[in-house]
Amino acid sequence: MNPFNLLSKSFQNGVHPQHLKAQTQNLPIQRVPFGTKFVMPLNQHIGVPCKPVVEKNQRVRRGELIATPGGFVSSSLHSPVTGRVSEIGEFRAYDGNFAQAIEIEADPYASQQAEVGDPIDWSSMSAEDFVKAVQDAGIVGMGGAAFPAHVKFSIPDGANIRYLLINGAECEPFLTNDHRVMLEQPEALLRGAEIVRQKLDAEEVVIGVELNKPDAIEMLNDHIKPGDPVRVVGLEAKYPQGAEKMIISTIFGREVPAGQLPRDVEVNVSNVSTIVAIADYFDLGRPLIERIVTVSGPGVSYPANLIVPLGTPVRETLRFCGGLKDETKEVIMGGPMMGRPIASLDAPVVKGCSGILAFTEDLVQTNREYPCIRCGRCLEACPYFLNPARLARLSRARMFEEMEDYSLMDCVECGCCSYACPSSIPIVQLIRTGKDQLRNSKAKQK
Repeated sequence: MNPFNLLSKSFQNGVHPQHLKAQTQNLPIQRVPFGTKFVMPLNQHIGVPCKPVVEKNQRVRRGELIATPGGFVSSSLHSPVTGRVSEIGEFRAYDGNFAQAIEIEADPYASQQAEVGDPIDWSSMSAEDFVKAVQDAGIVGMGGAAFPAHVKFSIPDGANIRYLLINGAECEPFLTNDHRVMLEQPEALLRGAEIVRQKLDAEEVVIGVELNKPDAIEMLNDHIKPGDPVRVVGLEAKYPQGAEKMIISTIFGREVPAGQLPRDVEVNVSNVSTIVAIADYFDLGRPLIERIVTVSGPGVSYPANLIVPLGTPVRETLRFCGGLKDETKEVIMGGPMMGRPIASLDAPVVKGCSGILAFTEDLVQTNREYPCIRCGRCLEACPYFLNPARLARLSRARMFEEMEDYSLMDCVECGCCSYACPSSIPIVQLIRTGKDQLRNSKAKQK
């Protein structure tokens, strides 16, 4: 009998990359010392960028509001440090593009202690007030997508949420930040889960954790009291087990149809770190001003799981870990499957930054690309049952509108296709290019 309630079924397709988590899975969370300058991009979330409410040379306190939402699908921004607004303008982001941001120069004499207020009475809030509070706290999905959390909690009339599914799969290789959160902050996780469960009027909380984290499963089970509407489910270690549709399929056997959302099958999905951030806000009055980041990879001198103030330059975070080794060839933000290379180490850590990974030449070496041999391995790997090879060919032919006819927008860019391709074709990059071109074309038409 499996002590962790392993389901005999899993989602179809997917791949099994090496876990590569040994460097950091047993390292407790540490705090990075505060630096001197912090850059807070206004577009740290999916949706409309937020709007500054501060001016140049204005003094701000740690946790103070510095930008308000630009629309419903937008989120607030708060100062990660006590200091002075030194600039409001365009700064280079990790992807090389320039975006509007607020630069704050830290006060060297400030303690940088976030003010802890009285607990916020969430129980008496209406559903609308709760959604607004989460938006005001600046909380977004912290698994990497950075989708504003309050949008997920805004349930339309007639919809019913039966299960709050907390995603603790963390299926990306190298990353262990969620693993450490479950081990070190189980009370906050369960507290946040109960807050959200009650506000969504859900029957049960289900926490999905891959079986390569048995200590996290045991820790959570030890903190669940008899009678609590919470259960932990062990999941097969498989990629992309943490994708919303995949984890729903694995646990509940329900398929979220194309073009629909988890709420259409009575499920609401949130990442473990997002739920902890909600608990911190309602219990301590602390908005989202920092996050836990895994710094790992063979190019890092001292891997670590770190609490990093938002806006901290990647360079400063790496310096705390002993800097990069001479043989480092590439640094990426996020996991190796879905993360993207960092164009500049001066780019800031943002809300969606789950990891900073430094790779040596043996991990970034580009194999020679060969013609597609029609082997079908990308189809067997794709968990969304798309035809990645065809989408890649259409992208190369610049037939971007035709790509939409083959369910282009259902692709979540998980990278399974590129991982499985024996010809080393950059399939997911070609699909990503097609998506970008199609979005730009539609924007110009509007």
